[in-house]
Amino acid sequence: MRVILAVLALIFSTVPAFTDQVVATILAFDRVDHIIVLDDKTIWTIAADLVLSDGLAAGDSITIDFQGAAENGIGKILMIARN
Repeated sequence: MRVILAVLALIFSTVPAFTDQVVATILAFDRVDHIIVLDDKTIWTIAADLVLSDGLAAGDSITIDFQGAAENGIGKILMIARN
């Protein structure tokens, strides 16, 4: 029984973290305050060290890949790409 539990623990500890994804259109983008407002009125605060496309602007369709934090909402934003 202990061997089975050890094997299951090993398997589940090596599973990569799953990411969530949002596809939307930018309503507003503030590069100074690192904030993106999407067309569904959600507000995303972007880490200052996240690399973004230079020409990213309102009206662009984007995909945001992020780690979910379950009941706490959004974890780390991994990538923002223009569609």
